Amino acid sequence: MRFALLRRAGAAWCAVALLLLAGSVASLVFDASGALEWRPSLVTLQPWRWWTAAFVHYSTMHVVGNFTGLALTAAFGWVSRVPPRTAIAWLAAWPLTHLAFLWMAPGLMHYGGLSGVVHAGVAIVIAHMLVTGTRGQRFVVGCVLVGLIAKIATETPWRAPVQHLEGWDIGIAPIAHVTGVLSGTLCLLIAHAWSLRKPKTNSHV
Repeated sequence: MRFALLRRAGAAWCAVALLLLAGSVASLVFDASGALEWRPSLVTLQPWRWWTAAFVHYSTMHVVGNFTGLALTAAFGWVSRVPPRTAIAWLAAWPLTHLAFLWMAPGLMHYGGLSGVVHAGVAIVIAHMLVTGTRGQRFVVGCVLVGLIAKIATETPWRAPVQHLEGWDIGIAPIAHVTGVLSGTLCLLIAHAWSLRKPKTNSHV
């Protein structure tokens, strides 16, 4: 019965969002950031950090901003009635978002936060709707895509791995938004291609 509920449009998507929320709350309660944050020097010795980096937050402002983004991303997927394969793509993009730092931001010595994985989620919904949506839906998410690209461009992620922006009380790593979007889009396209595979039928001689 529980798995049947997850097959409903948008339900599995919201389940992933709740998992991210629960992990983040647990990290705040137990103050385990040092054991969970992304550190490239420990990428092979402590592979759980590929996932748990998303749970780490460094200030109250960081928590509020990330939880707001997560809630909006969950609502975006729910309203768009995304199928379970998008949730699977989101789960796959979660660690890839952080592993991509090794290639795109080798100077990022530590990282924590939901923003990279949240951007992956937004990219997944956009890509899914562009591939499967109606003309009207494609127009709407196309506008969201333009806004997302503009947002990332204004963040100048190529300037430095960590940037100190006015209004924030912590260093920001906008490259995580880039790796999130790329990982999310890639995982969604793979999931969509897999869903189009025709089941093999047994042939009799």
